[in-house]
Parts: sequence; structure tokens; C-alpha cells
Amino acid sequence: MALDPALRTRIETLLQGNRAVLFMKGSPLAPQCGFSAKAVAAMEAVGVDYAHINVLEDGEIREGIKAYGDWPTIPQLYVDGELVGGSDIIEQMVGSGELHGLFGVAPPDRTPPAVTITPAAREMVAKAVADAGGDYVLQVDIDRNFRTRLQLAPRNPGAIIATADGIDVQFDLAAARRADGMTIDFADDIRGRGLVIDNPNAPKPVQDISPADADARVAAGSLTLVDVRPPDERATAQVGRPFEVIDGDGIARLQQLPKDTPLAFLCHRGGRSQQAAEHFRNQGFTQVYNVAGGIDAWSDSVDGAVPKY
Repeated sequence: MALDPALRTRIETLLQGNRAVLFMKGSPLAPQCGFSAKAVAAMEAVGVDYAHINVLEDGEIREGIKAYGDWPTIPQLYVDGELVGGSDIIEQMVGSGELHGLFGVAPPDRTPPAVTITPAAREMVAKAVADAGGDYVLQVDIDRNFRTRLQLAPRNPGAIIATADGIDVQFDLAAARRADGMTIDFADDIRGRGLVIDNPNAPKPVQDISPADADARVAAGSLTLVDVRPPDERATAQVGRPFEVIDGDGIARLQQLPKDTPLAFLCHRGGRSQQAAEHFRNQGFTQVYNVAGGIDAWSDSVDGAVPKY
């Protein structure tokens, strides 16, 4: 298709304004197709900043970028205004270190992660590999939020292979670094029946903290309290301790904190704060709490002068 001059200018402005631009479906936090997710994982493995364009939100860009670079599929990565390619090429260049070199960063660490497979899990995996036939291995995918998927896959010469008790386990670069120290076990209990993962690198789940404990830790300076309620609710009732907020530039300020900063989230009764806490846990914060019962419980157990509404 002939590219409209105005659309060409839009695309060129995007490319000139950013050294690296990934045209994708969705966003890095929520890719909307598997190929976009692979491209995001590859870029994370390089560890450089890049702009992203969600083509699902802009039909003109979605079709125009295909014509601009004469490349028929999405995602597409551009660096210094030049088309690099789609997800497969991006992955290959990351695996070889070529993309690292393009950005002037250190080549990838291809050291296989330390992985343990328990005897019960080994029996199950070995049988599955044998039944599959051909050169199949156990592939482990771990995204930036440490969501983990196990599947059988053909052996990939460009992947990182860790061997645990005779079982080959295959990773891409990003997953390999996230998997170091991981244990694969077999469970038949309340969690269900199948393989389960224990990954010491994953952020701890959001934990409840009582209002009394939160109050004591904020007073001692060992906890940052975050009130997620909007300004009108905070005007109705506030705790008598220092706290951060998420409106205005609050989120940006919090995201600049070290990832091991203990954070406790507070709302009216505990629902919204739970969601906010999960968001920050998914951003890599490792000590995240939800104030159980919210400010109503704070009024009941810590400070009766805090109004209930």
C-alpha cells in the first residue's frame, strides 16, 4: 500500500524521537499476543530503555508501519530509525549478543541457572519427554512478573540449557536469570496435582499487616504507608502518621524507591489497597503489605479519633 505522507511523517517523528521503538500489540506490562510478549522479554534481557507503540490503539500506525518498513507482521523493532525485525529476529540477536552490541551494553550472561528437580517431579518429566519422542526438553518461561509456564518444546540451539538430575531444562536469556535457584517439584494436594515451582527470586506475595503493626512500624521509620484513597476520602478521615499517596506524582515518586522498601497500602476497608499492593509487587517490590480492614479497622484498633465513614 502507498503510505500517506502525513502518516509517514508521524512514523518518522516517532523514530526520530526515540532511539529504540517497539511497535507491538499491547504494552510491555500487558502484551496482547505471544509474539509481542517474546519481543518484550528479549528487550528486557538487553536491559535498555525503549519506546513502545500499541498498534491495537492506532489502526493507522498498525497498517502504516507494515508499509513503512515493508514488513508484514507485528511486533517490529526499530533502532536508530532502522528496522531490526520481528520477534524471532530480536530473540536471535539477543541470544547471540548482537543486540547488546548494537546498544553498547555488556554481552549476555549465558551461564545456565542452578535448577533442582525433585525425584517425584523428575519421574513425571522424564516420562513426558520420552512419550513426546524426538529431541524435546522441558521449557520454562518466566515473565517479568515471575509468572511461570512449563511446557515441552523442541530443543532450541540458541536457548540456555540447565541439566538437573539428567533432565534438560530450556530457558531464554531473561528466564534463565530469573530462574537461578529454582526448584521444580510435584504436588498432589490443595494446590492441585502437577508440577509446582518454588522460585526464591520471585517477589513475596502481598501480606496482610494489622493496623497496630503498621502504626508501630511507621512510627519506628521501618515502613512507608501509602494511602490509596482519593483526596476527598482522605479529607474525610486520615491516620495520624506520615503517608504517601498515589494521585498526582505519587506513583512516580514511589516507583523511584529502592525495590526492597517496605510498603503498606491503606484504603477504606482493604479492597483497593490490595489491588494497589499487587501492582507494586508486580513492579518488583519485595516487601509489600496490605493494611487489613483499612482505615475503618485503624479507627477501631489504633486511633478512635479517626472518623469512620
